[in-house]
Amino acid sequence: MSQAGERPHIVSSYDRELESIQTHIMKMGGLVEAAITDAAQALVDRDVERAEAVRSADKAIDALEELITEETSKLMALRSPAGVDLRMILSVMRISGNLERIGDYAKNIAKRSIVLADEPDVNESAAALRRMAREVELMLKDALDSYIQRDEELAEVVIARDREVDQMYNAVFREFLTYMMEDPRNITHCMHLHFIAKNYERMGDHVTAIAEQVVYLTSGQRPDNDRPKADMTSEIKLEE
Repeated sequence: MSQAGERPHIVSSYDRELESIQTHIMKMGGLVEAAITDAAQALVDRDVERAEAVRSADKAIDALEELITEETSKLMALRSPAGVDLRMILSVMRISGNLERIGDYAKNIAKRSIVLADEPDVNESAAALRRMAREVELMLKDALDSYIQRDEELAEVVIARDREVDQMYNAVFREFLTYMMEDPRNITHCMHLHFIAKNYERMGDHVTAIAEQVVYLTSGQRPDNDRPKADMTSEIKLEE
């Protein structure tokens, strides 16, 4: 009698633990989305206070990643999950790691926004970077939606869209290179802007990795790691 009565309790407890982890990952995703938005707007508005808030908010993102790692590790040790449950737990661990890195990039952008706050804009470059940020924001939203809905097709769309972010990065890189070559006084400013653009490009890569985890979770198959990249900046060389 006791064994029959204990089983539903055990299953219910396990389900609650899984649900708790899912809740943490979605909360973390929301914080990261806000960090991307606020860091981009701080750059456009020269808003030092907003940029500082992004830097401070990164602590909450880091804390959630640590909590998710702790809870998933404990769950694996105590429950020995298998099949779909194991894939879900492994995917959550990897997704939280990618979200934490995206948060770090948003923090880095905020830091550079503070440095650039008193500098004049270079040919409305902040607006171009804001467009990059918006594309990454939308990709992340869709990647998280694909995770919630277990929508492999939407995840595949997100993966394909990373090429657009790469192309936007290529375009702004060439612009900054032109400005630096035209006037050496632009070099320091444009280097900061270039690093901001690179952070957005790397965010796109991590969002893509989240979408790839959704494909793995839903299908059990890992996407092709040789997905094409459109970042061609390594092929561009400065004239001596």
